[in-house]
Amino acid sequence: MKTSQRSVVDPFIVMDVMEAARAAEEAGRHIIHMEVGQPSTGAPSKARARVAEAMEAEPLGYTVALGLPELRKAIAALYRDWYGVSLDWQRVVITPGSSGAFILAFTALFDAGAKVGMGEPGYPSYRQILTGLDITPVGIPTKMENRLQPVPEEIPDGIDGLIVASPGNPSGTMLGHEDMGALIEACHDKGIAFISDEIYHGIQYEGRAVTALELSDDVYVINSFSKFFSMTGWRIGWMVVPEDHVRVIERIAQNFFLCPPHASQVAALGALEARQECQAMVDVYAENRRLMLEELPKIGFDKIAPPDGAFYIYADVSAYTEDSKAFCDAILAEAGVAVTPGIDFDPVRGAQTLRFSYARSTEDIRGGLKRLGAFMAARSLGAFTV
Repeated sequence: MKTSQRSVVDPFIVMDVMEAARAAEEAGRHIIHMEVGQPSTGAPSKARARVAEAMEAEPLGYTVALGLPELRKAIAALYRDWYGVSLDWQRVVITPGSSGAFILAFTALFDAGAKVGMGEPGYPSYRQILTGLDITPVGIPTKMENRLQPVPEEIPDGIDGLIVASPGNPSGTMLGHEDMGALIEACHDKGIAFISDEIYHGIQYEGRAVTALELSDDVYVINSFSKFFSMTGWRIGWMVVPEDHVRVIERIAQNFFLCPPHASQVAALGALEARQECQAMVDVYAENRRLMLEELPKIGFDKIAPPDGAFYIYADVSAYTEDSKAFCDAILAEAGVAVTPGIDFDPVRGAQTLRFSYARSTEDIRGGLKRLGAFMAARSLGAFTV
Protein backbone atom coordinates (compact mmCIF):
# COMPACT_ATOMS: atom_id res chain seq x y z
CA MET A 1 0.00 0.00 0.00
CA LYS A 2 1.04 3.58 -0.53
CA THR A 3 2.08 5.73 2.40
CA SER A 4 1.14 9.36 2.93
CA GLN A 5 3.42 12.31 2.32
CA ARG A 6 2.84 13.20 5.99
CA SER A 7 4.58 9.98 7.00
CA VAL A 8 7.88 11.13 5.53
CA VAL A 9 9.52 12.19 8.79
CA ASP A 10 13.11 11.79 9.88
CA PRO A 11 14.02 9.17 12.47
CA PHE A 12 14.55 10.19 16.10
CA ILE A 13 18.26 9.36 15.98
CA VAL A 14 18.76 8.99 19.73
CA MET A 15 16.34 6.06 19.56
CA ASP A 16 18.49 4.52 16.83
CA VAL A 17 21.54 5.00 19.06
CA MET A 18 19.66 3.26 21.89
CA GLU A 19 18.95 0.34 19.58
CA ALA A 20 22.61 0.10 18.51
CA ALA A 21 23.64 0.15 22.18
CA ARG A 22 21.08 -2.53 23.01
CA ALA A 23 22.39 -4.74 20.21
CA ALA A 24 25.94 -4.30 21.49
CA GLU A 25 24.81 -5.27 25.00
CA GLU A 26 22.99 -8.31 23.61
CA ALA A 27 26.26 -9.32 21.97
CA GLY A 28 27.92 -9.28 25.38
CA ARG A 29 29.48 -5.81 25.58
CA HIS A 30 29.15 -3.45 28.55
CA ILE A 31 27.80 -0.12 27.32
CA ILE A 32 27.64 3.09 29.33
CA HIS A 33 24.57 5.08 28.34
CA MET A 34 25.14 8.79 27.84
CA GLU A 35 22.76 9.08 24.90
CA VAL A 36 19.20 9.13 26.18
CA GLY A 37 17.54 11.65 28.49
CA GLN A 38 16.25 9.05 30.90
CA PRO A 39 16.91 8.90 34.64
CA SER A 40 18.46 5.63 35.74
CA THR A 41 16.06 5.54 38.69
CA GLY A 42 12.49 4.29 38.42
CA ALA A 43 9.27 5.97 39.46
CA PRO A 44 9.25 7.31 43.03
CA SER A 45 8.32 4.80 45.73
CA LYS A 46 5.04 6.57 46.55
CA ALA A 47 4.05 6.43 42.87
CA ARG A 48 4.66 2.68 42.71
CA ALA A 49 2.87 2.04 46.00
CA ARG A 50 -0.15 4.09 45.01
CA VAL A 51 -0.67 2.34 41.68
CA ALA A 52 -0.14 -1.11 43.23
CA GLU A 53 -2.85 -0.36 45.76
CA ALA A 54 -5.20 0.98 43.08
CA MET A 55 -4.74 -2.11 40.91
CA GLU A 56 -6.11 -4.26 43.71
CA ALA A 57 -9.00 -1.91 44.50
CA GLU A 58 -10.41 -0.83 41.13
CA PRO A 59 -10.44 -1.85 37.46
CA LEU A 60 -8.48 1.19 36.22
CA GLY A 61 -10.60 1.71 33.14
CA TYR A 62 -11.25 4.85 31.14
CA THR A 63 -11.10 8.22 32.87
CA VAL A 64 -12.57 11.45 31.56
CA ALA A 65 -10.67 12.79 28.57
CA LEU A 66 -8.96 15.67 30.37
CA GLY A 67 -7.72 13.42 33.17
CA LEU A 68 -8.56 12.74 36.79
CA PRO A 69 -9.77 15.94 38.49
CA GLU A 70 -7.75 14.99 41.58
CA LEU A 71 -4.55 14.94 39.52
CA ARG A 72 -5.37 18.18 37.73
CA LYS A 73 -5.95 19.89 41.08
CA ALA A 74 -2.67 18.51 42.43
CA ILE A 75 -0.76 19.87 39.43
CA ALA A 76 -2.38 23.28 39.89
CA ALA A 77 -1.12 23.18 43.49
CA LEU A 78 2.37 22.42 42.18
CA TYR A 79 2.36 25.75 40.31
CA ARG A 80 1.50 27.53 43.53
CA ASP A 81 4.32 25.77 45.39
CA TRP A 82 7.01 26.09 42.72
CA TYR A 83 6.21 29.48 41.18
CA GLY A 84 3.64 31.24 43.35
CA VAL A 85 1.18 31.07 40.44
CA SER A 86 -2.53 30.78 41.23
CA LEU A 87 -3.83 28.43 38.55
CA ASP A 88 -7.40 27.33 37.86
CA TRP A 89 -7.11 23.54 37.89
CA GLN A 90 -9.64 23.26 35.07
CA ARG A 91 -7.03 24.70 32.69
CA VAL A 92 -4.80 21.66 33.36
CA VAL A 93 -5.05 18.85 30.79
CA ILE A 94 -3.51 15.43 31.48
CA THR A 95 -1.91 13.90 28.39
CA PRO A 96 -0.23 10.66 27.23
CA GLY A 97 3.26 12.04 27.83
CA SER A 98 4.45 15.41 26.59
CA SER A 99 4.35 13.91 23.09
CA GLY A 100 0.57 13.61 23.36
CA ALA A 101 0.47 17.21 24.58
CA PHE A 102 2.37 18.40 21.50
CA ILE A 103 -0.01 16.57 19.19
CA LEU A 104 -3.00 18.13 20.93
CA ALA A 105 -1.45 21.60 21.02
CA PHE A 106 -0.35 21.64 17.40
CA THR A 107 -3.72 20.31 16.23
CA ALA A 108 -5.63 22.88 18.26
CA LEU A 109 -3.49 25.88 17.32
CA PHE A 110 -2.42 25.41 13.70
CA ASP A 111 -4.02 24.59 10.37
CA ALA A 112 -2.24 22.58 7.70
CA GLY A 113 0.27 24.84 5.99
CA ALA A 114 0.95 26.95 9.08
CA LYS A 115 4.54 27.78 10.02
CA VAL A 116 5.95 27.24 13.51
CA GLY A 117 9.33 28.52 14.67
CA MET A 118 11.70 26.77 17.06
CA GLY A 119 15.25 27.30 18.20
CA GLU A 120 17.96 25.06 16.78
CA PRO A 121 19.50 23.09 18.33
CA GLY A 122 16.23 21.84 19.75
CA TYR A 123 14.14 18.77 20.48
CA PRO A 124 13.84 16.92 17.15
CA SER A 125 10.31 15.61 17.60
CA TYR A 126 8.92 19.15 17.40
CA ARG A 127 9.89 19.16 13.72
CA GLN A 128 8.68 15.65 13.02
CA ILE A 129 5.29 15.97 14.74
CA LEU A 130 4.67 19.25 12.94
CA THR A 131 5.66 17.71 9.62
CA GLY A 132 3.34 14.76 10.24
CA LEU A 133 0.49 17.26 10.72
CA ASP A 134 1.26 19.12 7.48
CA ILE A 135 2.62 22.08 9.45
CA THR A 136 5.95 23.61 8.41
CA PRO A 137 8.70 23.77 11.05
CA VAL A 138 10.91 26.86 10.78
CA GLY A 139 14.31 26.52 12.41
CA ILE A 140 15.84 29.51 14.19
CA PRO A 141 19.66 29.14 14.34
CA THR A 142 20.46 30.20 17.91
CA LYS A 143 23.80 31.64 18.97
CA MET A 144 26.23 30.63 21.68
CA GLU A 145 26.28 34.24 22.95
CA ASN A 146 22.54 33.86 23.60
CA ARG A 147 23.21 30.52 25.30
CA LEU A 148 21.51 28.67 22.43
CA GLN A 149 18.11 30.27 23.15
CA PRO A 150 16.08 32.34 20.64
CA VAL A 151 15.76 36.10 21.14
CA PRO A 152 12.94 38.39 19.92
CA GLU A 153 14.87 39.90 17.01
CA GLU A 154 15.42 36.41 15.59
CA ILE A 155 11.70 35.55 15.39
CA PRO A 156 11.00 35.04 11.66
CA ASP A 157 8.30 37.00 9.87
CA GLY A 158 5.21 35.08 8.83
CA ILE A 159 5.22 32.34 11.45
CA ASP A 160 2.07 31.30 13.28
CA GLY A 161 3.65 29.85 16.41
CA LEU A 162 6.86 29.71 18.43
CA ILE A 163 8.08 26.86 20.65
CA VAL A 164 10.66 27.52 23.34
CA ALA A 165 12.19 25.09 25.82
CA SER A 166 13.71 26.14 29.12
CA PRO A 167 15.73 24.29 30.30
CA GLY A 168 16.47 23.40 26.70
CA ASN A 169 17.22 20.09 25.10
CA PRO A 170 20.06 19.54 24.15
CA SER A 171 21.66 22.62 25.72
CA GLY A 172 20.24 22.65 29.26
CA THR A 173 20.23 26.46 29.19
CA MET A 174 17.34 28.45 30.64
CA LEU A 175 15.46 31.64 29.85
CA GLY A 176 15.30 34.12 32.68
CA HIS A 177 12.20 36.11 33.60
CA GLU A 178 13.15 39.06 31.42
CA ASP A 179 14.16 36.99 28.38
CA MET A 180 11.07 34.78 28.55
CA GLY A 181 8.88 37.87 28.95
CA ALA A 182 10.43 39.54 25.92
CA LEU A 183 9.71 36.52 23.73
CA ILE A 184 6.12 36.26 24.94
CA GLU A 185 5.54 39.98 24.39
CA ALA A 186 6.99 39.82 20.88
CA CYS A 187 4.74 36.88 20.02
CA HIS A 188 1.64 38.55 21.45
CA ASP A 189 2.39 41.72 19.46
CA LYS A 190 2.62 39.72 16.23
CA GLY A 191 -0.31 37.36 16.87
CA ILE A 192 2.01 34.36 17.21
CA ALA A 193 0.94 31.45 19.44
CA PHE A 194 3.48 30.83 22.20
CA ILE A 195 4.23 27.28 23.41
CA SER A 196 6.56 26.76 26.38
CA ASP A 197 8.11 23.31 26.82
CA GLU A 198 8.88 23.04 30.53
CA ILE A 199 9.50 19.31 30.76
CA TYR A 200 12.81 19.74 32.62
CA HIS A 201 11.46 22.04 35.32
CA GLY A 202 12.55 20.89 38.76
CA ILE A 203 15.98 19.92 37.40
CA GLN A 204 17.97 23.13 37.72
CA TYR A 205 21.20 23.96 39.47
CA GLU A 206 21.48 27.72 39.89
CA GLY A 207 18.29 29.68 40.49
CA ARG A 208 14.94 28.31 39.38
CA ALA A 209 13.21 27.84 36.07
CA VAL A 210 10.62 30.43 34.99
CA THR A 211 7.24 29.22 33.80
CA ALA A 212 5.52 31.16 31.03
CA LEU A 213 2.43 31.22 33.27
CA GLU A 214 4.18 33.76 35.49
CA LEU A 215 4.06 36.17 32.56
CA SER A 216 0.87 35.43 30.64
CA ASP A 217 -2.26 33.28 30.64
CA ASP A 218 -2.42 33.43 26.85
CA VAL A 219 0.16 30.68 26.33
CA TYR A 220 0.38 26.90 26.13
CA VAL A 221 2.63 25.28 28.74
CA ILE A 222 3.68 21.64 28.38
CA ASN A 223 5.26 19.45 31.04
CA SER A 224 5.64 15.80 31.97
CA PHE A 225 6.32 13.36 34.78
CA SER A 226 9.18 11.85 32.74
CA LYS A 227 12.17 13.86 33.94
CA PHE A 228 12.03 15.35 37.45
CA PHE A 229 9.64 12.60 38.56
CA SER A 230 11.65 9.87 36.77
CA MET A 231 8.64 8.28 35.04
CA THR A 232 9.65 8.09 31.37
CA GLY A 233 7.98 4.78 30.55
CA TRP A 234 4.71 5.68 32.23
CA ARG A 235 3.91 8.10 29.38
CA ILE A 236 2.08 10.69 31.46
CA GLY A 237 2.28 14.46 30.99
CA TRP A 238 0.19 17.59 31.17
CA MET A 239 -0.37 20.96 29.65
CA VAL A 240 -1.95 24.22 30.75
CA VAL A 241 -4.00 26.10 28.17
CA PRO A 242 -6.02 29.33 28.12
CA GLU A 243 -9.48 28.97 29.63
CA ASP A 244 -11.25 29.37 26.29
CA HIS A 245 -9.15 26.55 24.77
CA VAL A 246 -10.05 23.86 27.31
CA ARG A 247 -13.12 22.62 25.46
CA VAL A 248 -11.23 22.75 22.14
CA ILE A 249 -8.56 20.47 23.57
CA GLU A 250 -11.13 18.25 25.26
CA ARG A 251 -12.92 17.49 21.98
CA ILE A 252 -9.65 16.57 20.26
CA ALA A 253 -8.44 14.48 23.21
CA GLN A 254 -11.72 12.55 23.36
CA ASN A 255 -11.22 11.41 19.78
CA PHE A 256 -7.44 11.07 19.54
CA PHE A 257 -6.68 9.39 22.87
CA LEU A 258 -9.99 8.81 24.72
CA CYS A 259 -8.04 9.47 27.94
CA PRO A 260 -4.54 9.23 29.39
CA PRO A 261 -3.57 5.86 30.93
CA HIS A 262 -5.46 5.49 34.20
CA ALA A 263 -2.68 3.60 35.99
CA SER A 264 -0.16 6.28 35.05
CA GLN A 265 -2.43 9.00 36.37
CA VAL A 266 -2.67 7.21 39.69
CA ALA A 267 1.10 6.83 39.80
CA ALA A 268 1.47 10.53 39.01
CA LEU A 269 -0.61 11.39 42.07
CA GLY A 270 1.85 9.43 44.19
CA ALA A 271 4.82 11.08 42.49
CA LEU A 272 3.55 14.54 43.39
CA GLU A 273 3.74 13.46 47.03
CA ALA A 274 7.36 12.34 46.60
CA ARG A 275 9.08 15.58 45.66
CA GLN A 276 11.74 15.15 48.33
CA GLU A 277 12.69 11.77 46.87
CA CYS A 278 12.82 13.33 43.40
CA GLN A 279 15.00 16.17 44.66
CA ALA A 280 17.50 13.57 45.86
CA MET A 281 17.77 12.45 42.23
CA VAL A 282 18.50 16.05 41.20
CA ASP A 283 21.34 16.08 43.73
CA VAL A 284 22.87 13.16 41.81
CA TYR A 285 22.51 15.03 38.51
CA ALA A 286 24.19 18.05 40.11
CA GLU A 287 27.23 15.97 41.02
CA ASN A 288 27.24 14.43 37.54
CA ARG A 289 27.09 17.91 36.02
CA ARG A 290 30.05 19.00 38.13
CA LEU A 291 32.06 16.01 36.90
CA MET A 292 31.10 16.61 33.28
CA LEU A 293 32.01 20.31 33.36
CA GLU A 294 35.29 19.50 35.06
CA GLU A 295 36.37 16.52 32.95
CA LEU A 296 34.99 17.09 29.45
CA PRO A 297 37.29 20.08 28.73
CA LYS A 298 40.29 18.01 29.83
CA ILE A 299 39.25 15.30 27.39
CA GLY A 300 38.94 17.80 24.55
CA PHE A 301 35.26 18.77 24.59
CA ASP A 302 35.62 22.36 25.75
CA LYS A 303 33.22 24.28 23.50
CA ILE A 304 29.97 24.07 25.47
CA ALA A 305 27.25 26.29 26.92
CA PRO A 306 27.22 25.24 30.60
CA PRO A 307 23.73 23.95 31.40
CA ASP A 308 21.48 25.65 33.94
CA GLY A 309 19.15 22.65 34.11
CA ALA A 310 18.13 19.31 32.56
CA PHE A 311 20.92 16.70 32.35
CA TYR A 312 22.75 17.35 29.08
CA ILE A 313 26.00 18.81 27.79
CA TYR A 314 25.96 20.00 24.17
CA ALA A 315 29.46 20.19 22.75
CA ASP A 316 30.98 21.61 19.58
CA VAL A 317 33.25 18.91 18.12
CA SER A 318 34.05 20.67 14.85
CA ALA A 319 37.77 20.33 15.62
CA TYR A 320 37.43 16.58 15.34
CA THR A 321 34.75 15.71 12.81
CA GLU A 322 32.26 16.95 10.25
CA ASP A 323 30.16 13.81 10.67
CA SER A 324 28.81 13.59 14.21
CA LYS A 325 26.93 10.37 13.45
CA ALA A 326 30.11 8.59 12.37
CA PHE A 327 31.90 10.04 15.39
CA CYS A 328 29.22 8.64 17.72
CA ASP A 329 29.40 5.28 15.96
CA ALA A 330 33.15 5.19 16.56
CA ILE A 331 32.76 6.11 20.24
CA LEU A 332 30.21 3.32 20.70
CA ALA A 333 32.27 0.75 18.81
CA GLU A 334 35.65 1.58 20.35
CA ALA A 335 34.86 3.03 23.78
CA GLY A 336 31.56 1.35 24.62
CA VAL A 337 29.88 4.69 25.34
CA ALA A 338 26.59 5.66 23.68
CA VAL A 339 26.26 9.39 22.91
CA THR A 340 23.95 11.27 20.56
CA PRO A 341 24.98 13.08 17.35
CA GLY A 342 23.95 16.70 17.04
CA ILE A 343 22.18 16.13 13.73
CA ASP A 344 19.22 14.99 15.83
CA PHE A 345 18.87 18.51 17.21
CA ASP A 346 20.15 20.76 14.44
CA PRO A 347 19.85 19.55 10.84
CA VAL A 348 22.11 22.34 9.59
CA ARG A 349 24.96 22.59 12.13
CA GLY A 350 24.52 19.35 14.04
CA ALA A 351 27.08 17.39 12.04
CA GLN A 352 29.71 19.08 14.22
CA THR A 353 28.12 18.67 17.65
CA LEU A 354 27.39 15.94 20.21
CA ARG A 355 25.00 15.67 23.15
CA PHE A 356 26.09 13.92 26.32
CA SER A 357 23.44 12.90 28.84
CA TYR A 358 24.40 12.67 32.52
CA ALA A 359 21.09 11.27 33.77
CA ARG A 360 22.60 7.97 34.89
CA SER A 361 24.33 7.09 38.16
CA THR A 362 27.48 8.96 39.14
CA GLU A 363 29.39 5.68 38.86
CA ASP A 364 28.29 5.38 35.23
CA ILE A 365 29.25 8.98 34.52
CA ARG A 366 32.72 8.50 35.99
CA GLY A 367 33.15 5.35 33.92
CA GLY A 368 31.89 7.00 30.76
CA LEU A 369 34.26 9.97 31.18
CA LYS A 370 37.18 7.60 31.70
CA ARG A 371 36.33 5.71 28.53
CA LEU A 372 35.84 8.92 26.55
CA GLY A 373 39.22 10.17 27.77
CA ALA A 374 40.91 6.99 26.59
CA PHE A 375 39.12 7.21 23.22
CA MET A 376 40.29 10.78 22.65
CA ALA A 377 43.82 10.10 23.89
CA ALA A 378 44.16 7.31 21.33
CA ARG A 379 43.89 9.90 18.56
CA SER A 380 45.89 12.95 17.65
CA LEU A 381 43.67 16.00 18.21
CA GLY A 382 42.48 17.35 14.89
CA ALA A 383 43.45 14.19 13.00
CA PHE A 384 40.22 12.23 13.17
CA THR A 385 39.12 10.29 10.15
CA VAL A 386 35.38 10.25 10.94
